[in-house]
Parts: sequence; C-alpha cells; structure tokens
Amino acid sequence: MSTDVLIVENDGSLASVWKAHLERQGVKVSIAGSQADAVEHLQFHPAQVIVLSLDLQEGSALAVADFASYRHPRAKVIFVTRTRFFSDGSIFQLVPNTAAFLPARTPPEDLAALVEHHGTEPAG
Repeated sequence: MSTDVLIVENDGSLASVWKAHLERQGVKVSIAGSQADAVEHLQFHPAQVIVLSLDLQEGSALAVADFASYRHPRAKVIFVTRTRFFSDGSIFQLVPNTAAFLPARTPPEDLAALVEHHGTEPAG
C-alpha cells in the first residue's frame, strides 16, 4: 500500500524536489502552496504524512496542522522551517500530531526517509 503525502510549501521549486524524491520511493504526493489549498485538499483526500512548512506566506501552518488533526487524526506532521522559531522543541507540545521538526535545508533523501518511517508506522 502506498503512503499518501501532502507537501504544504509555498516555494514550488523546493516542493518539487521533495516530491521527486518521495515519488521515487513509490509515495503518492500532492502539493499545496497555502493554508487554503492544504485545507481544501485535506477535505477530500487522505494524508498519512504531511510535510508542512512553518514559513507559509499565505495562511498559517498551525491552522493546517489543527485541521489535519481533526480531519485525519492519525496523520503525522513533519514540520520544516527556514527560521529558528520553535527550535526549542515546543512545537511537539503545541501540535500533538507532530512527528518531526527539520530545517528546510535538510537533504531531500533524509526527509524522504522520515516520511517513509512515519508513513509505515502502525497507526494508533
């Protein structure tokens, strides 16, 4: 069974690089560039893992994570950021479905390994 992943990132080039690495592993990937796009996608499509940029230009990453926890409570969220905000780990307390917190410059193959790990983790 393939893992369904939603990438929420306003940098289309970066999202495409991540998508390419994930698709090579047989992962089904969708991309959303804003909070509105992500919420619309999550209303109609499943997501086992959400790669979510904290640096969204349109909307709030925390709102996306909150909606995902309601609509897809078993979905794991991997936050990525270009800043040091939440570098203290408080994102894990603030967003219960957080699986990881990474710098946006993390090598795509490392991100893909995390997605694979959390996408195949037993639910519950």
